[in-house]
Amino acid sequence: MTARAADRARYDRATAHLDAPLAIVDLDAFDANAADLVRRAAGKPVRVASKSVRCRALLERVLAMDGFQGIMSFTLAESLWLARSGFDDVLLAYPSADRGGFAELAADPKLAGAVTVMVDDPAHLDLIDAARDGGREVVRVCLELDTSLKLLGGRFRVGARRSPLHSPAQLAELARSVARRPGFRLVGIMAYEGHIAGVGDAVAGRPLRSRAIRLMQAAARRELAERRAEVVRAVREVVPGLEFVNGGGTGSVQHTAAEESVTEIAAGSGLYVPRLFDNYTSFTGRPAALFAQPVVRRPGVGVVTVLGGGYPASGAAGRDRLPVPYLPEGLEYDPQEGPGEVQTPLLGSPADDLLIGDKVWFRHAKAGELCERFDALHLVEGDEVTATVPTYRGEGQTFL
Repeated sequence: MTARAADRARYDRATAHLDAPLAIVDLDAFDANAADLVRRAAGKPVRVASKSVRCRALLERVLAMDGFQGIMSFTLAESLWLARSGFDDVLLAYPSADRGGFAELAADPKLAGAVTVMVDDPAHLDLIDAARDGGREVVRVCLELDTSLKLLGGRFRVGARRSPLHSPAQLAELARSVARRPGFRLVGIMAYEGHIAGVGDAVAGRPLRSRAIRLMQAAARRELAERRAEVVRAVREVVPGLEFVNGGGTGSVQHTAAEESVTEIAAGSGLYVPRLFDNYTSFTGRPAALFAQPVVRRPGVGVVTVLGGGYPASGAAGRDRLPVPYLPEGLEYDPQEGPGEVQTPLLGSPADDLLIGDKVWFRHAKAGELCERFDALHLVEGDEVTATVPTYRGEGQTFL
């Protein structure tokens, strides 16, 4: 029996009393992945990206482990909800235009002390001030550095279009704007190098493309390490008491941790290890989050149909954004249909061994987005479900 076949047997035994569709997290794999993130961070604390987890119970579990500290959230409403739930160190990773949320933040000492918001433009400060509605609490802010690699005088760009702040001078100028503005305190710098941390460098069947990605990432790491250090020096001249410099992502943990200017690492997808993280040479994780769909039809030899399954992930549309049939091994989509809204035909010889009601296990493409499809996660240890916990959706929270 292969390791994957053994996992299928365990998952089927653990969930035999449960009807699919359902989602699980294998806690042995989850904990092993967490330990690997800490190992690669080499002594620097790992801030957990909540968008990649979207389950309070699992956020609490990982933050109770040595080596993890704080949450990186994705909306202001989520940040406030987490702070009210007892999480006391929440960094909002994206700017917000949530005026009602800013009014709550500025009026509540507990929330203002727990949540740090992201800015990359003086207009963000203006919006927050206009939204205060009488609230007088000091708002903690973080500046985001654009990590993109710019070549040929900026005519060629590699990296996500995020912050407009690219140079040390630009960040220092905004730091001065924050420092001289009442009601704000600059506490950190963040930089997410998605073109390094979020792009696999070992694309199956594409050796030349993989080589090109590795060369690009090596050049980007060198450029960013030098520029980030200059940015930190420039901002610390304005705000010597800067609390943190956050960087990284699951795919670049050990590289970012090696930079002296970085004080903490952000990561989250590496806990669940969705399919997009299979193509990395920098680390190997264990798939921890899966979902199961029930077999509801047997249309013919070598074919079964499962209920639903069409759960594409965000990003540029493509096959890599689709979930993949994982267990039993050897199933694939019908190229004329793919994963469907209500039903999904699956082809392959293993289909002939599947009966109506059997489970087919899938892996999602992007980590936390799976939790937008399910209201609960069944936590598996060995061949037992030891707990069932709500996702954000299960708690009635849909932030985006």
